[in-house]
Amino acid sequence: MTRRTPGARRPRTLLPALLTLFLAGAATACTSGDDQPRVVVTTNILGDITREIVGDEAGVTVLMKPNADPHSFGLSAVQAAELERADLVVFNGLGLEENVLRHVEAARESGVATFEAGKAVDPLTFQAHDDGGPEEAGQPDPHFWTDPDRVRKAVGLIADQVVEHVDGVDEKAIRDNADRYDGQLADLTTWMEKSFGRIPEPRRALVTNHHVFGYLAERFGFRVVGAVLPSGTTLASPSSSDLRSLTEAMRTAGVRTVFADSSQPKRLAEVLRTEMGGRTRVVELYSESLTEKGKGAGTYLQMMRANTTAMTDGLTGA
Repeated sequence: MTRRTPGARRPRTLLPALLTLFLAGAATACTSGDDQPRVVVTTNILGDITREIVGDEAGVTVLMKPNADPHSFGLSAVQAAELERADLVVFNGLGLEENVLRHVEAARESGVATFEAGKAVDPLTFQAHDDGGPEEAGQPDPHFWTDPDRVRKAVGLIADQVVEHVDGVDEKAIRDNADRYDGQLADLTTWMEKSFGRIPEPRRALVTNHHVFGYLAERFGFRVVGAVLPSGTTLASPSSSDLRSLTEAMRTAGVRTVFADSSQPKRLAEVLRTEMGGRTRVVELYSESLTEKGKGAGTYLQMMRANTTAMTDGLTGA
């Protein structure tokens, strides 16, 4: 008869214990991560707004990195898969996320709830300006976030979508978050009106890197003279005749300041300054992307306040 040593019995007693620990760990991982309701947002501006609404009620994944260009950023295979696992996808739409919209459509076709914020907030169309642009005149303008009142409308609609499509959230918490943020946006609008009130009417003329501030111009009484890129997208390229038309429009309007997006190269704006004989200022704005936290425009509210200050100073000569 063979005697069993303690060492021979050890694997049999350890295996059930290890299996129990493994299953417990797996269950914990699923509960803390995989089972959490999730909202996926395409752009970082909408991502910040959505996080203010959702709070701790669900996870919010933002696909676009800080300082990226919404017109050109793309997704990894992992990010594309996240869209199809979401409870709700919030996207800007109106053609903004040019390389991402097909993935959003694929998620919609697989049964994921999607919300196109730009289409839901009474969008404007691109208007022809003094320089003859933009190329998309008459088509929907996706840059609605430059008008904080339209963002207020989007906040209420996103809250509705979260309550309807994201299981397990506390509706009261979502509504309270949305109401609190709405108040902050109302304060922002009032502050912007007061700040822009310092700009004399004849100086309320805008020239930008591309056509991005149509909503702000309509809301706060600016006139858009033109843009270095004759388009509503950064993927366009100007011709020499486009630059000539813009410089003529600027001279006629008496405009000496060009606003260029801080995340985009300023080379074209600098070329325009050369065309104007060096008498043109190039002022950086945060027009289409948030920055990293602590880098000037880490939130939508910070971005809008920074831009308002820069525009006011740039147009008053401060």
